[in-house]
Amino acid sequence: MKIGVVGASGYAGGELLRLLLNHPDFKISYISAGTNAGELITTIHPGLTPLSGRVFSATEPDELNQCDLVFLALPHGESAKLVAQLSPSLKIVDLGADFRLTHEHAWKKYYGGNHAGKWIYGLPELSQNRFEISRSSRVANPGCYATAISLAAAPALHDKLIDASDVVVVAASGTTGAGRSAKVNLLGSEVMNSMTSYKFGGVHQHTPEIEEALAAVNGQDVKISFTPILAPMPRGILATITARLVKPLTTEAAHQIYEDYFASSAFVHVLPAGHMPQTAAVLGTNNAHVQVAVDEHTNRLLISIAIDNLGKGAAGQAIQNANLMVGLAEDSGLNHLGVR
Repeated sequence: MKIGVVGASGYAGGELLRLLLNHPDFKISYISAGTNAGELITTIHPGLTPLSGRVFSATEPDELNQCDLVFLALPHGESAKLVAQLSPSLKIVDLGADFRLTHEHAWKKYYGGNHAGKWIYGLPELSQNRFEISRSSRVANPGCYATAISLAAAPALHDKLIDASDVVVVAASGTTGAGRSAKVNLLGSEVMNSMTSYKFGGVHQHTPEIEEALAAVNGQDVKISFTPILAPMPRGILATITARLVKPLTTEAAHQIYEDYFASSAFVHVLPAGHMPQTAAVLGTNNAHVQVAVDEHTNRLLISIAIDNLGKGAAGQAIQNANLMVGLAEDSGLNHLGVR
C-alpha cells in the first residue's frame, strides 16, 4: 500500500518513518514537511539511512490523493485545513488534535479557533473502538497523555469501581512531547537534572479528550484533575492515577479485573505483582505497561502506567489504527521490544 506522511520532519513524523520502513505491507511513497521542504530527510532524521538521498516534499494535495493511506502529523488547526482539500475516499489517520473532540465549546476553550468536527477516536483498547476503527476511513489518533491516562483508568471505570467525579492524575513526559520547535525551557541546560510541573491548575489541552473517552467507557461524566510534569528525558510517559473506591476491593481482585479487561490486547501488559512500569521498558515500542494496587489506608485505587509518548502515544498507535483500517493484523510492523 502506498503511504504518505505529512509533517514528517517532526518527532512523531520521524518515528512514523522509522516504523513504516519495517512494515511488511506499507510502502512510504510520499514524505512532506512544510518549512523543511527540499531538505534531505537524513539531515533531520540521521538514523533513517534507508531514506538517504531523499528530500522532504512540499505538501501537495494532488500527490497525497495518489496514496492509499495518509498520516498527518501536524500542529493543531492545520490538519482540518488540509483535509478539506483531500479526496473523501482517502484513508487518513490524524495525529493532531483537530478531530478528537465532540464538543465545540471544549475545543474553543482548550485550543481556540473553529471546531472541525469529530472522527472515530483511535484508542482500540477502549470499549468498541477497535470495531469502529476497522470500519472507518478517518481516525483521530489520541494524544500521548490521553492514551496513557485513558488506558490506566478505563478498566476501573468500566467496572464502576471508582468515583468518576474525582480522578486525580500526575504524569511526567519526556521533552519530545512538546514538539520540535525551539523553546528556551526545553534546552538541555534547562531540562537536565530538573523536573517541573507545567500547565498547572487543570488547563492541559488533553483534559477534555480524556474525559470524553472515559465517559464513553463509564456511561456517565468523568472529571479528572490532571497535573503534567516535564521530565529530564527525551521520550516516555509515566502516569499515576488515583481515585476513591466506591466498593470493597483487594489489590488481587483489582489486578485480575485489569488482566481480564486487557486480555485481548497485543500491546497493554498488566505486570506481575511487585513489578512496576518503567519508561525504558517501553522505549521504541507500541506497548503500555500497567500496575494496579489498592491503598487500604485511604480507600483509593492506584494505577501506574508507562508508555513511549512517540510510540503508543503517537506513531505506533497511528500504525496500529492504520492496520485495523485496512484489515491487517493489529500488530503488523509493531513487534518491537523495549530496551530494558
